[in-house]
Amino acid sequence: MSEDDAVVSTGATGGTTGGTTGGTTGATTGVPAQVGRVVVLAGGLSHERDVSLRSGRRVAEALRETGTEVDVRDVDADLLRMLRDEAPDCVLPLLHGETGEDGAVREVLELVGVPYVGSRPSACRAAFDKPVAKAVVARAGLHTPASVALPHETFRELGAAAVMDAIVASIGLPLIVKPARGGSALGCTAVREAAALAGAMVNAFAYGDTALVERFVVGSEVAVPVVDTGTGPRALPVVSIVPDGGVYDYAARYTAGSTEFQVPAKLSDELAAECARVALTAHEVLGLRDLSRSDLIIDAQGTVWFLEVNVAPGLTETSTVPLAVAAAGLDLGDLMADLVRTAVERHHDPS
Repeated sequence: MSEDDAVVSTGATGGTTGGTTGGTTGATTGVPAQVGRVVVLAGGLSHERDVSLRSGRRVAEALRETGTEVDVRDVDADLLRMLRDEAPDCVLPLLHGETGEDGAVREVLELVGVPYVGSRPSACRAAFDKPVAKAVVARAGLHTPASVALPHETFRELGAAAVMDAIVASIGLPLIVKPARGGSALGCTAVREAAALAGAMVNAFAYGDTALVERFVVGSEVAVPVVDTGTGPRALPVVSIVPDGGVYDYAARYTAGSTEFQVPAKLSDELAAECARVALTAHEVLGLRDLSRSDLIIDAQGTVWFLEVNVAPGLTETSTVPLAVAAAGLDLGDLMADLVRTAVERHHDPS
């Protein structure tokens, strides 16, 4: 999907960046301005392979425009040999889905001692597991919708009908059902009638062993990226998301013209600042670093609800992070180059 396919509105309406901490992107780090070779990891074997490949191509092109030497590599049996024998200066993992965001690949990068951009493996595991992430941010005082996580085995052994009756009686309708571990809204279904819950559970289980059943909060969906180039985390402008069908599912994300984005979102300064605070809090309490994106809902009363956080957010032409980067007056290639320099400096000076 080309950038022209998305319906994007920009302009200085309402709070643009919300609260920020730290300095600006593009801060110098003490590492030579020109990092040598960067390997962008894209592809993988998850259901989100195509999105990952598109993110990888976009970022590789942006980095090359800064003068950075970039190789785009898939995850295969030759990767470890390459990392050992032709070690790059830094790796940029842009792998989406379970095999890319559960921390496993980053564990291997640490084993071979290669600098990489992004969160540590343990933080990735906590953030990628939606019920775990919700519990962590709730302890930090953030609002997150009532939910229950159900493994397929439990759902089957206790009797599907009885379990679904208990869910509706306890959480109520409408609901949103999605895999507990996954991205791009694959396997995600909005349930407005009890009779539709069974099909939604089956859909979620097709993408993972555990389904997260969550109260559907009616309101405005927004995304808030957080970046840290070495001077502290900073929230980028809030992006509002208005899908044609009312739910920001896989089709809405990747079908041309099916979603309208407003960046900066049309919010008051106070509400934009609250969205930024929620995203920054999630980033910090989950121990994330470099780059994340929080997905939030603002209800009619102005309460900001945390839904989930992504440690490897999409960076395609119409993904929300590049839209927020542009709205902040930044260049995607320069930002990614700054993140690479930060990762290299961190590796050589872990203190």
